[in-house]
This record gives sequence, structure tokens and C-alpha cells, in this order.
Amino acid sequence: MTTNTLPWTPPAATDVEPLRVGESWDAVRVSPPVGERALALLGDDTGAVIQDAHGTFYWLVAIGSAASWHLRGTRVLCELVDEVTYLGVPPADWHDGPRIHWRVPLGPDRYLTNARLLWEALAAADHAELGPRVEGRQLCFRCQLPTDEPVIVGQEHGGSLGGGIIYACPTHAPDYQRHDPLVLLDALRCGPEAGA
Repeated sequence: MTTNTLPWTPPAATDVEPLRVGESWDAVRVSPPVGERALALLGDDTGAVIQDAHGTFYWLVAIGSAASWHLRGTRVLCELVDEVTYLGVPPADWHDGPRIHWRVPLGPDRYLTNARLLWEALAAADHAELGPRVEGRQLCFRCQLPTDEPVIVGQEHGGSLGGGIIYACPTHAPDYQRHDPLVLLDALRCGPEAGA
């Protein structure tokens, strides 16, 4: 973080304004569960953070400092040779959701987040929220589309044939219903009469 006067401030607008990424900063887009945990892990070391109406987090980082990152549920928004990316930036005084707002307000002591500290927090949050990293493409149990960022959400038991691992994309991983095996065993023991 910088403690000097801000080299950039949000535009004096009354609504969200799309600003070009890569001119004053790059942005790191993070899914809600990973973002919440990373924000808690960073604590006072975080810079300014935007949160949109869907709960997605956007950390501002120095230009080029996060270009090669690859974490599940995380996208680096930066200027590319053949592509321009814009980020919707709320007015500086928007501090309350559910609309897009400054989750961590911009200020003299809160501007850019240190990229190394952010990466460490995101890597720890990724592992804590999504489990161990799986290599290779897998099909998501919900959308049935291949994902390069598979998350292990469960295991199938197939009797004598063995079972398989159930995968999800980071978007659908929180939707998987995990069942407590002890509760299922109790239900089996009690039989259908117990539910009546």
C-alpha cells in the first residue's frame, strides 16, 4: 500500500463509470467465497477493494504485478495487446451494498494492494474454500461443461465397482449438497416409517 497522496481517484460521478484497466492500475477479480476469506486474511494489509452486486471482489494492484497469476475463481484484469478491458468503478462515497460499492474505501492509506501479499492471501483462501488443486480438465457435476479449474466436491460410492470423484467448476462448487454420512446411516436404520 502507498501512504502518499493518491495518484488516482475515482471520477466525480453520480453513478458507476467504466474505467480502462491498465492505465492507473490493474484489477484482480475474485469470486465471493475466496474473496471474503482473502480479505479477512489480508486484514489491514489490503488496499482499496470494490465489490459488485453479485459479491465479486476487485482488488486494485500495480500495473503488470499480477499478469501471470493462475488461481481458481480469480481473474487478472489487465491491458492486453489486442484487447481493452474496463472495470465499473463506483463513486468514492458509495460504501454500502448490495449495489457495486467500495468494500474497502479508497484513501491515502488504502490504494493499491501489495501483489505478493494479495497472491499469498488468495492462494490460502483458494485452498481453504475450494480444497486441493486438481490438475487437468474435468466435467462439472452441475453444468456438465469441462472446467480447467476443477474443485473436488464429493465422492461416489459404487459398491463392488468402486466409485468416482465428483468435480465442480468454481462457480458451482458451493451448490453441491454434501451429506453427513452419519445422518444418512441413521435414516437408513430408521427406515421409511421415521419420516412419516
